[in-house]
Amino acid sequence: MSSKNIENSVCEKPAGNQLQLVTFGVGPAILALDISSIQEINRNLKFTKVPHAPSFVRGVTNLRGEVVTIVDLHVVLGMKQAEVSSQSRNLIVKHDDELLGLWVDRIADIMTINTTALSSPPANLQGVPRKLIRGVHQTPESLVMILDLDEFMIACHASESA
Repeated sequence: MSSKNIENSVCEKPAGNQLQLVTFGVGPAILALDISSIQEINRNLKFTKVPHAPSFVRGVTNLRGEVVTIVDLHVVLGMKQAEVSSQSRNLIVKHDDELLGLWVDRIADIMTINTTALSSPPANLQGVPRKLIRGVHQTPESLVMILDLDEFMIACHASESA
């Protein structure tokens, strides 16, 4: 499914032990989030820089009257700052009634998996801090790492106060 179709699709709620994920690329990593935590996929990459903000904060943007902080997942994951491309997107997620924009390189696909198909992150996981991953799913093409949004927010707040 192309990212254009993903951005315009209406998704049905998966059955009991199924998990519906939006997958996206950040550098060489394929990450995913539960679709229920994503409010929208936004093409607007315009933001206002915030003086003295942590390095992972690209800036803020106005989304229909609400200020949304844009976080560069590259920086949080220990990579160099993201480059803007025609495929770059902001995943607008809602966490504890706060909207946050996650800058990603590209949207990959929507996948529905059985929760029994999830594995724990391997000990030798490279490129992404293991504590930020709640589980992994092996596809024929790649390893999809499911981002733990709670741990991600804890890591961001810890970086702000450092």
